[in-house]
Amino acid sequence: MNLPHSRALTKKSASNLALAFILLPREKRDAMSALYAFCRAVDDVADEDSVPTETRRTQLAAWRADIRKTCENGKPEFVLNQEFQPVVQKFKLPFALFDELIKGCEMDLEKLRYENFEELELYCHRVASVVGLLSIEIFGYKNPACHDYAVYLGQALQLTNILRDVKNDAARGRIYLPQTELKKFNVSEAEILDSNPSENYFALARSVADRAKNYYSRAQKTLPPEDRKSMVAAELMGSVYWQLLQKLERGKFNVFGPQPLKLSKPHKLALIFKSWVRHATGATSPSYGQP
Repeated sequence: MNLPHSRALTKKSASNLALAFILLPREKRDAMSALYAFCRAVDDVADEDSVPTETRRTQLAAWRADIRKTCENGKPEFVLNQEFQPVVQKFKLPFALFDELIKGCEMDLEKLRYENFEELELYCHRVASVVGLLSIEIFGYKNPACHDYAVYLGQALQLTNILRDVKNDAARGRIYLPQTELKKFNVSEAEILDSNPSENYFALARSVADRAKNYYSRAQKTLPPEDRKSMVAAELMGSVYWQLLQKLERGKFNVFGPQPLKLSKPHKLALIFKSWVRHATGATSPSYGQP
């Protein structure tokens, strides 16, 4: 596949998602790079706070129209979508999922607060689970239960992201933790926005972490044994983010210091190696979601 722009964007990002592609065969690795490049592009539009909201809304609408052309055998105008079109056609990626993903990006233009977990989980579904649903079409699967697996794992990964990024999100005026949970644990918005968390905040974070753990566990239990090998990249993602959640837990969810909390490069490389060994040996014991 000729994907210079997609590969360059994926390489530049150095994200955990891009890291997982290394375990895939070349064709699927290239396809995932093109998918990731699309996701990164629309996410960057939504997150560019220096651009007026209405301008970003118009830009996302343009991406929606262009990916529709991509999916419906039209002629996309954006270079990334031109590179992406053969992937979309080969793996029959549906426009409806891309539409949902862009709706998730649009939520970031409209919502700085989430009233309850129902609202938050809709957001998590659109920006994370939908990416999983697109990814499994590229990975290939036999059992349709993989759809539920992708949904559960997406929820788990995004909740982990939210716990990791509380400080950064607050700096942009965003609080993803539900308002009902803030009230339940007697946590004020000010302590999050001012990076001055109380013990109540840490209790709230533990509660959200428990919710994430439940999704990790559900993903592991739902993944069909016959599709475990084909989901090796997704399983690596689950392992990386599970370890990140464990690190957050050990640090008592205090992400308000000067240094961002993340896994070291050697730790990630070790997880890649372990995932490769598990893949090569056909291991079926879970690498995440266990007490």
